[in-house]
Order: sequence, then C-alpha cells, then structure tokens
Amino acid sequence: MMTRTNEQEALFDEIARLIGDAGTIAICAHTNPDGDALGSELALKMMIESRWPGRKVACLLPDDAPCPRIYTFLPGADQLVPASAYAIDPDLFVSVDLSVASRLNHGERVMRRAGTVAVIDHHPCDSPYGDVALIRPSAAAAGVLVAEFAEHLGIEITRDIAQCLFCAIATDTGRFQYQNADEEAFKVASMLVARGASPSEVSLNVYQSFRLQFLHLKSAVMGRITTFDHGRIAYSYATIADIERTGANLDESDGLVDVVRSVAGSELALFIKEVPGGRVRGNLRSKGHYDISGVARALGGGGHCAASGFTLEGSVDDALCAALPLLKALFEREDVPAGPEGWPDAP
Repeated sequence: MMTRTNEQEALFDEIARLIGDAGTIAICAHTNPDGDALGSELALKMMIESRWPGRKVACLLPDDAPCPRIYTFLPGADQLVPASAYAIDPDLFVSVDLSVASRLNHGERVMRRAGTVAVIDHHPCDSPYGDVALIRPSAAAAGVLVAEFAEHLGIEITRDIAQCLFCAIATDTGRFQYQNADEEAFKVASMLVARGASPSEVSLNVYQSFRLQFLHLKSAVMGRITTFDHGRIAYSYATIADIERTGANLDESDGLVDVVRSVAGSELALFIKEVPGGRVRGNLRSKGHYDISGVARALGGGGHCAASGFTLEGSVDDALCAALPLLKALFEREDVPAGPEGWPDAP
C-alpha cells in the first residue's frame, strides 16, 4: 500500500540497526516545530519504545519555547524536553523533518555529542549530516516516512501513534489541499484513520481552536494584504507591535501565509513577521509550477519548490525590498521548471 524501494528499505534497516545498538536515544526536529515535526518525533518515540523495550528515548524541543498550544493535544506532548536542558550524551540522535544541522537550534549541541546520527526527512538536501540519512523529497511529509518505517518494522500502529502521524500528514499537506497531497499521502492517512486516528480531533485542535487574540492578529494581517506585479504576488506582514497589541503569540502566526495565499489570481505569496532580536521571518508559497526555493536560498533560507522560508536581519521593509524583486524575476523566466512536488513546513 505504501511506497517501497530497495534503497528506502535498506536505509530503514540501517536506522533500525542503529536504534537496536543504542541504549539512549534523542529525537529532535527543526526549530519552530510544526505539526509534521512534532507528530513525527512523538510517533517515532512510541514506535521505538514498542519495538525495543528498555531504550531510554527522549523527544526534544529545539527551542526553549514550549510546545505550540495547538499541538499539546498530541499523545506524548507533555513529555517533550527542551534540548537545552538535555544533559545526556545519547548513543543515537535521530533528526526528523530536517537535514540541516543549524536548524536544530539547541538540538545541534546534543547531536554533536551523540555517538551516531540518523536522519529521516523529506526536504531536498545535497549534503545531509548523519551516519545514515533517509531523505525522500517526494514524500508529502516526514510523517509518511515514519509510518512506512513502522510498516517496515512490523510495529503495531496504535491509536496514539496513528493520531500523531495523521496530524503530521494533515498539517504538511494543508488539510490535503496542497500540491503534495498525492495518492501516497491519502493512502497512508486512510491507513492511520483505520488504526484509530481522528481527523475531527486534529481539525478541532489545529484549525478550529483559535484564540480571540490570534483572530485579531489575523484580521490585521488580512487588512494589509497587498498585491504586486499585476496581482501575481500577494504579500502581508505582522509586526511585534501587532503581536503585543493583540496579545497573540509568535507561534500562532505561522499559518498566516495561507491567508495571503488565498488571494484570487495570485500565484506567489509572501508573509513576513517580525521576531525578537531585530530579525524577520519570511514564509513563501507557490500555487503552481513556480519554484520559490531558490528565492529562499538566496535570502539565507531554504525549503521546497512550493513552500520555503527564510530569516533575515532587519525590518519588514528590508525583507520586502529583498524578496519582492526576486519573486518578480521568476515570472521573467520563460523556462521555469516544475520542481518536485512537495509542501512541507517552511523554515
């Protein structure tokens, strides 16, 4: 039912061998973790504890910030540990949903102390770190790969594992609305529902439990949406002052790029938010075949052709001045290639 290749099966065997040889294991995802990052690492922890009893497994938060509120319903979320507080030198460090060490934030120090490192990811990466790296950009989410790892190992997918993995896939496909919502994603999601995952519970917690403060912030962002280059580019922004005025949290604003993306006639979307320390974070989205990952890389970030992000020193105006000309230049190319489909978390 799921994707099986000889290469993927061999890498699964290698990762399983590393787990079997380890006594202490730390699992960590990328900074500013989203539903795919958290759902995948929590599910993997439960899988390891089921298949290899006695292993000491810790799920790490790369940042000192707590688990985002909308994901606290996930089974095991109350056991997440800040990487900065994890003092063990683990036998094995498993990175999920990223292949770039710098995006581990505090988790990078734990990774450097580990005896061995494994990577399970769906972001393109030319030179991943780790002793074993399973990277398949065609997978809709890291959660797809973790589900296939469970199938490979013959592990029983409990309701809790299924719930975490369904959340991973549902969020990284934008509720199965993005370009990466392919046949494999639907097949894996269907299997997870059969194992007890509740789509309605995921939807209620992630998409239908917004605080009033966030809705006020969303209203401000919607009121600022502007189009550029004959309506083909839509953009908006949120400032620290907006967040303070509304009482919203920084992590609540991560999905606002989809509000910008919804403008009729637009092909590219840009959402920028100020963050502490004189920096801004930009989220990029492409509705069609225009590959915005190169724009993100040019600005110090990365991602997939349809969803990417970046962080810059400076102001919202600085980010707009840097990003908009690069986005406009995409339309000036007549040979825009259709990159591999995928809509993962933006950095």
